[in-house]
Amino acid sequence: MSTEPQSPEVAPQEARQHDEAAVRAAVEAYREADSTLDEISMPTDGLNAEPAATPESEAAQPEEPSVEELSAALDAARAEIEESRDQVLRARAELENLKRRHAQELEKVHKFALDGFVRELLQVRDSLELGCNAARDANTDVGKLREGTELTLKLLGDVMEKFGVGVVDPTGQPFDPEFHQAMSMQPRDDVPPNTVVLVIQKGYTLNGRLVRPALVMVSQAPEQ
Repeated sequence: MSTEPQSPEVAPQEARQHDEAAVRAAVEAYREADSTLDEISMPTDGLNAEPAATPESEAAQPEEPSVEELSAALDAARAEIEESRDQVLRARAELENLKRRHAQELEKVHKFALDGFVRELLQVRDSLELGCNAARDANTDVGKLREGTELTLKLLGDVMEKFGVGVVDPTGQPFDPEFHQAMSMQPRDDVPPNTVVLVIQKGYTLNGRLVRPALVMVSQAPEQ
């Protein structure tokens, strides 16, 4: 019985089909083996798994500090207290020094408050001494001596005015009890009543405050 030879194109096609079947069989075997391993490992994973954290474990109390930690904290607190004490002592010393300096400056102000006034007043004294020396000379011109005295008096008035000293000379003014002191009353019909008609002694003020009242004579209405 004679057989016809197969076509060369049929043999490669059968070989490819055979290879594909072998690959599919290998894939199916791998899948079965992989699923078997998963089933075997599941109980093991359950046994080895760590227990889930519970609220009690999360809220575990902190560990108590050791003796060394407590001793270190105590030393640190003592050092801080000592530093604060030193700062307080330094601040107190600075305050005492400041108060002492202020007291010294205030004492100097009180002691030398009249320094400028005395400097200005010295020239008035010098002028008075010159006038006194000239008055001792028998040949001194009385007119010049009077003129020198008037200039000295004017110089004194300028110095007093420069330092806020005012003169109270109320001649012809209404009587003011705040600045005038009545020494006597005089009946007058040429001026209104309670008018200062004579200044016996002038008064003085310092920056508007009365130092000495003026001694005056006051008019009154004549008797009818």
